[in-house]
Amino acid sequence: MVPDSAPQLRFIPFRRTDLRVMCRQQGGLNAEASQAFERGCDLIEVRYRDEFAAIKQQVKDLYAPVDPDADTRAVDVATSGVGEGLVALLEDVLNRGNYERVSDDALEAAFQSSSLFPLRLHVNQADFAEVLLYTRGATQKEEQVPLIWGLFPRPVKFLNYERVVLFLRFHQDVDVDNTLGGCRPGATMLKLFQNVPNADLEMLFPNTRIGMRTIDKLLIGVPAMVSGGVILTTKLGTTLVLVGSLIGFWLGLNKEEVELNRATAIALLAGLGTLGAYIWKQFSSFRNRKLAFTQALTHNLYFKLLDNNSGVLLRVLDDAEDSECKESLVAYHFLLESPEPVSANELDQRIEHWFEQRWGYRLDFEIEDALNKLENLSLAECSDELWSARFPQARLTALSI
Repeated sequence: MVPDSAPQLRFIPFRRTDLRVMCRQQGGLNAEASQAFERGCDLIEVRYRDEFAAIKQQVKDLYAPVDPDADTRAVDVATSGVGEGLVALLEDVLNRGNYERVSDDALEAAFQSSSLFPLRLHVNQADFAEVLLYTRGATQKEEQVPLIWGLFPRPVKFLNYERVVLFLRFHQDVDVDNTLGGCRPGATMLKLFQNVPNADLEMLFPNTRIGMRTIDKLLIGVPAMVSGGVILTTKLGTTLVLVGSLIGFWLGLNKEEVELNRATAIALLAGLGTLGAYIWKQFSSFRNRKLAFTQALTHNLYFKLLDNNSGVLLRVLDDAEDSECKESLVAYHFLLESPEPVSANELDQRIEHWFEQRWGYRLDFEIEDALNKLENLSLAECSDELWSARFPQARLTALSI
């Protein structure tokens, strides 16, 4: 079931550089506080750049043994299995990047819901030893879904995820012959997609199998039965009588011998040819419809796939660094703007109100996390549960590379 409205999320959908400009335009800072804000932003960016540079190398080292796209040679490195360190670190990075994990129950509900595309998709979850699905950015959308050759479209509301990260690890004994995507046993895959309806999450899995809906079976089966009945009564009558007589004579049910001459042979061959042509036509109709479904799935995924494997790691690391910086600099600006110490709850309300009223976006700002970051950077301090800003001790003379 689709929720009535999109959930309120943590993600701030503005570029880091733009946020600094947006805060400057907000005003409310005197000259000294404005200088402190700029120095504080520089300190925040340098600190998280250095931190995530170290995390980046750590993630690369953990992922290297199972990277299916690696073009380097491994030296004395285990190549089987995924270390627990990789999964835990990946989840931490995704959380810091404001990605939300899709629970197993929510994923199962998405599998059971009707797809927006004319497809019935099935995913065998038993193929996977581990599945992680994270989303970021959710908007409520509505589209017209065509019914009955597009003559009676109906509006469908759905939740659309702007980013979806999929982590998969196959079992060592997975049936490769019956698994799509050329996935080897024990393989580890990372995929990043964009603009994915919540009802179509199953299309992202490499072992997705396409099936026909009941309406598609009827569209093929009913015309086939009608045309088959017409052919049987009009074009195969003579052939069926002849074949029945031959079978009856051979089984001893009919004592009258059937004479096979040139005329009866031609009639028999013509009937068999007609029957063969009919069967081939129905098979071609089924195959072409299945091919059309496969093309629809492939075409849809082509425009949704953003990155694979190690490329996904680099993207989410950059997302996490951006999110940490954005949350910190916004909280620091509003702390500098406050004329007196302020509680975390009041500051949270100010920031969320600013985003909604000034920039038209509702979000759930992580104020506690942002304030803790500022405190660790010596840019904020807390006394009696009231927070106040601290000026950077000195201007950054150089940025490390």
